[in-house]
This record gives sequence, structure tokens and C-alpha cells, in this order.
Amino acid sequence: MEEIKQTAIYEAPIQKVWEKVSTAEGMAEWFMPNDMELEEGKEFHLQGPFGPSPCKVLKIDPPNELSFSWDTDGWVVSFLLKELEENKTEFTLIHGGWKNPDELVGKAQEKTSVIRDRMAGGWTAIVNERLKKAAEA
Repeated sequence: MEEIKQTAIYEAPIQKVWEKVSTAEGMAEWFMPNDMELEEGKEFHLQGPFGPSPCKVLKIDPPNELSFSWDTDGWVVSFLLKELEENKTEFTLIHGGWKNPDELVGKAQEKTSVIRDRMAGGWTAIVNERLKKAAEA
């Protein structure tokens, strides 16, 4: 299945956006409570609607990229940041690792295609509203 991709431009310096996406406190503001530590290979948990989800930091390239595995379904989430101007940052979220559309997602017990569509809508609101508000505050 196709990965989810959302891009937005924030009126904020890249370092400020990076702090919001690469720290436990920053991510908790706009995404979910978590215990992430910015260290490749470090395991952490996101506190989601179905309880804690195991995650692992896969790649760090400050202040341009952070990737982590999310839960047990093979998902990989990447945050890509690009400085456009001194106080303008392009942010792209990529949520990949989707399996067969008819395969059930464990905790939710719904088809992958249903979960992917639901999450695509959620990411739209998160990237364009919640993270934007946190980054530009």
C-alpha cells in the first residue's frame, strides 16, 4: 500500500520545528505522550488509544530527519525538515511500511486499508493544525 505523505510549511525556524519533533516533550504537545530519547537504536513507547506502542529510533540527522519504527505492524514514520528561509521550514511526514490492504492490524482488529485511510486523515490534521500551532507558537 502507498505510504502516507503530508507536507506543510511553518513560519518558524528549523531548529524550533526540530525541537517539537525530536524531543519527548515536543512530540507530546502535538502528537502523543511518549518516552522517546534522541538516540539511534533507542526503544521507546508512544501512548496511543490502544495503549502503549513499542517504537525504536531508526535514523537521526539533526535538524533534517528523524525516523522511527512504530508498533508491531512494520510501520516507519519519518519527519523530514528543510529550511526555506530563516524563519520558514518545510516539514514532511512519511508514514510507510503498510502491508496487504486486507490484513488485520493487530490492536485495532481492522483491515490495514481502513487503518491507513483513518491515519491519513489524522496525519492531515496533525501536520496542518496541531504541529503547525506548536511550531509557530
